[in-house]
Parts: sequence; C-alpha cells; structure tokens
Amino acid sequence: MNVRKAVIPTAGLGTRFLPVTKAVPKALLPVLDTPVIHLAVEEAAAAGIQHVVMVVSPHQEAIASYFDVSSDVARMLERQGRAALIERVSDLARTVEITYVQQREPLGNGHAVLVAKEAVGNEPLAVLLPDDVIRGGESTIGRMIEIYQETGGPVIGVAETPEETIPQKGVVAPTSRNGRVYEISGLVEKPSIEEAPSNLAVVGRYVLPPEIFAALERTSPGAGGEIWLADGIAALLKTHRGTAYRFPGELFDTGVPAGMLKASIREALDRDDMSDEIQAYIQDLAQ
Repeated sequence: MNVRKAVIPTAGLGTRFLPVTKAVPKALLPVLDTPVIHLAVEEAAAAGIQHVVMVVSPHQEAIASYFDVSSDVARMLERQGRAALIERVSDLARTVEITYVQQREPLGNGHAVLVAKEAVGNEPLAVLLPDDVIRGGESTIGRMIEIYQETGGPVIGVAETPEETIPQKGVVAPTSRNGRVYEISGLVEKPSIEEAPSNLAVVGRYVLPPEIFAALERTSPGAGGEIWLADGIAALLKTHRGTAYRFPGELFDTGVPAGMLKASIREALDRDDMSDEIQAYIQDLAQ
C-alpha cells in the first residue's frame, strides 16, 4: 500500500524557548527565516505525501494561519506585488492537504500519533518530528518510504551518536547491514554505554504500518506518565520486520536553542545573499 499520509506532532509546549513560546508555537520558530514546521511539511511533500495530519495543542491557531494562503497578510502582499514572499507557503499549501487534530494534553509522542488515528485511517503513515531538521539533497522520509514498500515493517531514521550521549538516546539493535539500511531486532530507550546494542540513535523520522495504532492503544504509559512512540514500535517489532535507515544528511536538533542557532548559521552560510557577511562576522568573533 502506498504511503500517502504523514503525521506531524507540534503540540509540545516549547519550554526551552521561553519566553518566546509563551505566545508563539515552537513549531513556528524559524531556521533563519523558515519555520521548522514548514521544513517538515516540505520534506513530506518532496516524498510524495498527499495529506499531512498536524497534531496541535489548543490555542495553536497560528500554525493553521501560517499555511492559510488566503490570510490578510497574503492578500496584502499580493496587492503590493510582493507575492513571491509567500510563494513557498502557497506552493506547499496547494501540493499537500493539511488536516488539524488536537492533542489536548501533552501525553507523549505516541499519544500524539494515536490522536491522529481517525484522520489517517487504516493506512501506513510517515511520522516526522519537526524538531529534528535534516539538511541534505534527498527527502529522508522519501527514502524511508521506499524501504517500507520493500519490507512492510516499521522503518526508523537513525544517526550515529557519540558514545557519551547514548544514555540520553533511544538506540536500535541491528542484526545485519546493507549500506545505510539495517535490519533491527528492537530498540532500547536510554541504555547505559555498556548495555547499548549500537551507537545508532533514533531520529524523528518513521514510516509505520497501520498496526501501530493498535500497538499504541495497548501501550502503557512510560516515563512521565506519557505514551511513547518507541514503546509502540518495540511491540510491533515482535511481529514485523524492522528496519533502520542511517540517512546521509546533516542533523540539527532544533528542539534546543543551541541546535536552532546552529541550523540557522548553516542555512545562512549556504545563502548567496548573506554567506560572505556571516563568514566575515564569524571570523571577527573568532579573533
């Protein structure tokens, strides 16, 4: 079955970015000038996703306003002959249908996916956690969809992580490897360095069969009383062939301020209109 739908959870409170997230949803914070939620939807669209289910919290109306190409700001820019400023948003809104469902309490990323069950239906789905921004030439989720079409089981995005960070990560247990693709037997949340089955840390990209919803419904709350997607996937791996994909792009954790700043600097250095200025500024700081 083709993967036509993606779930993007955005309901996090963004407390690490206070005070700005008191009024602005974290998903709208920009990498330079483009919100992380826009980057996630762009990646999904590049993979051929037709329908994005956005999981939002109450009072996050600003996210829907951002993708609303008929907004007052959009009409004003069009009247001023400056429509190119919103062209990326307009093109995206025409390419992908976006549905909004509410997660009324922050009960974990597994619960966020479960909230989207009715909107997704009995279909496989991609899941993109927008905090994890991946820069590269390909749509990471697109390659993972291709792998899913071959295996029919959960596909998890992974990246090599330094040994000292393993106890803060979820890591997969690989059994074999073919290039960047690994067969896996399970995943372990926050293992000790000695007990970790690998250094391949889970990143916020997944392609999952529709059975994930039943698995999540059977999943008991874990740490913090929340339902975690990793626990639902671990249950699926008992009956489904699991695969991990080590993507070639550069990963930025924009869920923390330092990661957001690094992603913005990298984006600025790749822009012809500001690269020289930013490089000169960095060199001045270094001196």
